[in-house]
Amino acid sequence: MRNKNNKKIVTIIAHAVAWICFFTLPYLVFFPRMREFSISDHQLASIICNNVFLVLFYYLNTLLLIPKFLAKEKWLWYVLSIVACLFIFLYIPKEIAKLIAQPEGFNPQNREFIRNPAYTGKKHFYGMMRGNRPVADPYNTVLFLLIFTMGTSISVVQRWLKTEQTRKETENEKLNTELSFLKSQVNPHFFFNTLNNIYSLAVVRSELTAPAVMKLSAIMRYILTETQRDLVPLSNEVEFIHNFIDLQKVRLTDKVSLNFTTEGSISDLLIAPLLFIPFVENAFKYGVSTKEASSITIEIKTVGNTVVFTAVNYIVPSENNLMENTGIGINNVKRRLELMYPGKHQLSTTQKDNYYTVHLEIET
Repeated sequence: MRNKNNKKIVTIIAHAVAWICFFTLPYLVFFPRMREFSISDHQLASIICNNVFLVLFYYLNTLLLIPKFLAKEKWLWYVLSIVACLFIFLYIPKEIAKLIAQPEGFNPQNREFIRNPAYTGKKHFYGMMRGNRPVADPYNTVLFLLIFTMGTSISVVQRWLKTEQTRKETENEKLNTELSFLKSQVNPHFFFNTLNNIYSLAVVRSELTAPAVMKLSAIMRYILTETQRDLVPLSNEVEFIHNFIDLQKVRLTDKVSLNFTTEGSISDLLIAPLLFIPFVENAFKYGVSTKEASSITIEIKTVGNTVVFTAVNYIVPSENNLMENTGIGINNVKRRLELMYPGKHQLSTTQKDNYYTVHLEIET
């Protein structure tokens, strides 16, 4: 509440300073000699009335006419309102000034000003008096149009900036919602595959069932806690992958060669959670065979602020084993990379000599 009040005070002060500068600088800069002359009461009244009307018109235009007509594309009503304000400005302030102070007269026969008894200034200043300006005074018209252009331009730019800010906030909210949805899809997808592995152990009454359940408990704890954050330490993600691989080992035979290595300062960087696990799952899904030799190699290393992930697996021949169809997990990772690391990641997949390679670089 205090910040809002302080902001209002600062805005009022800024507007007041801007108006003072706007009305005084032209006289001080362009007409420095005017400071040497006195000014009549009528001239002073005219200047004050004109300036007050211009200030009122500025706020009438920015606070009422633009939101009510221009913003709603009621062009005709807006133009008519501005024209009406112009005619009022050219007539009303002049008449009010006459009521406040009697203007200097003008004798058309000798084209001399008739001195106002109340005026005590120097005689040669009469030539600058404007007591009998025509209604369509070019000076006042230009001044009015200047205030109109300035106010309308500022308001249009402010409304555009506000619209852009709202659009960005809406877009960010949409992205956050989409990211949350993608994360929620990763969890069931991962648990489905892991529970299948533990079920296989339980069916054969393996002694590895209990340790596997403990590993699953650690994995669940990680998913329920760490993945609620946008970024996690890379070391935590590596430990999570270690636990997952340990769960996978219980169903592997001697025919599978498995190698998981890390390199660099993995404890110093932060990374979005669950980005690598779909590729690891994919390697085990398509690279494990109980009948023939196969291999899986996974490497995570850091180069400066860049995390490099590489997964290479032997493609086990199967009728339904199409590496192009890698499931919702891989597709979700691709989408998350686009949202969280736009222009800061490189993902490539290659299939050569019956080996499938995933190479991912992320600039943190």
